[in-house]
Amino acid sequence: MVTNIAGVMADLEPEDFYLLSGVEQGMRFSEWVRRDKLPDYADLTVEEVDYRLDRCLDEELIERRTIQYEGYQLTFEGYDALALRTFAERETLQGIGAPLGVGKESDVYEARSFKPLALKFHREGYTNFREVMKEREYTADRQHVSWLYTARKAAEREYEALETLYPDVSVPRPVDQNRHAIVMDKFEGVELARSKLESDQVLGVCNLVIRELTTAHEAGWIHADISEHNIAIAESGITIFDWPQAVREDHENAREFLERDLRNLTKYFARKYPRETPDSIDVAAIADAVEDGSFETIREFGGV
Repeated sequence: MVTNIAGVMADLEPEDFYLLSGVEQGMRFSEWVRRDKLPDYADLTVEEVDYRLDRCLDEELIERRTIQYEGYQLTFEGYDALALRTFAERETLQGIGAPLGVGKESDVYEARSFKPLALKFHREGYTNFREVMKEREYTADRQHVSWLYTARKAAEREYEALETLYPDVSVPRPVDQNRHAIVMDKFEGVELARSKLESDQVLGVCNLVIRELTTAHEAGWIHADISEHNIAIAESGITIFDWPQAVREDHENAREFLERDLRNLTKYFARKYPRETPDSIDVAAIADAVEDGSFETIREFGGV
C-alpha cells in the first residue's frame, strides 16, 4: 500500500517542492535523474540540492540508485505531494481523510472540502509497468515512457471521459485533475460484486447498466474495462466508475472493447443470478443495439 502523504505535507518547505519538481522534470528524459543535473532542473544551488535531497530521502519522497552514476527518482509519495500542493494552491481541497479503496492501479481517499469529495491517485505503471504499456494506447508512440507519464495519462484520460459523460451518464462528477490525481464527487453505493439483488431487481439493474453504456457510446466513449467491480449500486441508482482505459467510439478496436464489456457484464449476471438471467445472450446483437442507440431490454437478446 502506498502511504497517505497528507501527514508529511505540513513539514515540507517550498524548496523541497522545487527539488521534487526538478526530479519530475528530469524524469521526462530518463528513468533515473543524474545528481549533477538537479541544480539546473530544480533551480537550486548545489548546496541546497544536497540538503533537500537528504530531507526528501528521509520522507521517502524520492529514491536513490547508483548505477554508472548517482541517480534519483520520485516515489509515488513524492508525486502525490506535488499534486496535492497544486490542489491546495487551487483551493480544490483542504485535506485528505480516510482511504476509500486501495488497488494495484489506484488509491482513493476521502477529500476534505466544502462538500464530500474523493481524491484518486493513479498508480498505473509503478508495479505493473510492462502490462500497462501493452494495454494503454497512450503509451504506444513513446520511446521513453516513465511510470509518471503512464499514471498522468491515465488520469487525463479518465478526467476527459468524465467531463464528457457527466451528467448524461451516471458517472462521478469530475472536479479537478493534476498530474496523476483526480478530484471527483464522492458517490454512494457498494460495488455490484458485493451486492445481493432481489430476483425482481436483477434484469432491471443489468438493463440500466447497458443503457448507461449506450448513452456513453452516443457521447463517444466506451468504458473498455467493465466488470462487477466498477459499478456501484445505491438506492438512488447506479454509478459507473474507473474510466482510465476508456477508448473513443471511433477507435480501431472499439467494437471489440464494447463486446468485451457486454460479455463481462452479462456473464457476471448469468453466473450470480442464473435463474433471473436469459439462458443464452447474443452479445453481438446487444452491441449492435448499443451502437444504434436502440437498446431497450436484455430479454430481446436471449431465451428466458
